[in-house]
Amino acid sequence: MDLKLKPFDFAQAVARAGLTPQGQPLAKAGSAAAPSFAQAMDQALRGVSQAQQESSRLQREVQLDNPTVSLEQTMVAMQKAQIGFQATLQVRNRLVSAYSEIMNMQV
Repeated sequence: MDLKLKPFDFAQAVARAGLTPQGQPLAKAGSAAAPSFAQAMDQALRGVSQAQQESSRLQREVQLDNPTVSLEQTMVAMQKAQIGFQATLQVRNRLVSAYSEIMNMQV
């Protein structure tokens, strides 16, 4: 299986983030409220978990000598899972740090 990389489409990435090309939030008429922080974190954690599961599946397929799974595809999936995990870890560290600072504030 050949791994094909798509060119980066800035306009599409900005639209997925809910922003205009100038970086302003899109005005959505009649739409539901923006997702809460908890929903956004849940969605991000599910995405990281799916990337890790896909990476594990591809690793298993390579070990079983499946001819439809390439080593390159597996390595890219492993790197995506690693980057997602590292980003999640950094967010968790920042949240714990912010919580600690708030708890140490004098009222």
